[in-house]
Amino acid sequence: MDLLFLILGSSFSYLLGSIPSSVWIGKTFYGIDVREHGSGNAGATNTLRVLGKTAGISVLIIDFLKGFAAAYLVYFQSNMIPNTAEFREIQMLFGSFAVLGHVYPVFARFRGGKGIATLLGVIVAISWQVSILCILTFILVVWLSKYISLGSMIASAISPIFVYFIYGSNEQFFIYFCIGVALMVLYTHRTNIERLKNGSETKFTFNKKPEISNIK
Repeated sequence: MDLLFLILGSSFSYLLGSIPSSVWIGKTFYGIDVREHGSGNAGATNTLRVLGKTAGISVLIIDFLKGFAAAYLVYFQSNMIPNTAEFREIQMLFGSFAVLGHVYPVFARFRGGKGIATLLGVIVAISWQVSILCILTFILVVWLSKYISLGSMIASAISPIFVYFIYGSNEQFFIYFCIGVALMVLYTHRTNIERLKNGSETKFTFNKKPEISNIK
């Protein structure tokens, strides 16, 4: 593997992940910095809560594509064989830098989101099978609890089991990657965990009126 390609790919992935879609969309079209409202998070969920469906879905799609595109960069290395362990390892490397950029974006003074949508894009690019199981777990937990944060944490926590179930022990790096992801998600959701403990976490309601109507 070309070391220069790894360095350039990782750097580009970080810059790609650093695109603060929620901040730019909020400021450009609404005159609002979503980090100053709602949960204070620069992610799709808070954008949906503060600015409404159009902005929230737009941010979700862009953040997802950031992770997917970063993991897809490895296809530009012609000597790599797709769907091999080494191929997926490079995807995880680039994807990790994209998530890092989303959480600590250089273009938004290092105040980013929690990385869930970007992380999903990475997982979809690496393994559609694992991503489907994670999405189904997320949907089930949110449907039962109405907490997006809880769905994100549980889906990420179970992801190493999904990897082992699909690939077996031959993909140990993938399993370790998902364990690291689960720990990262717990860290970025530490304030949500506190709110879940004291019962103040906001429940998800898709038809809820955006908070921007109360800001004017």
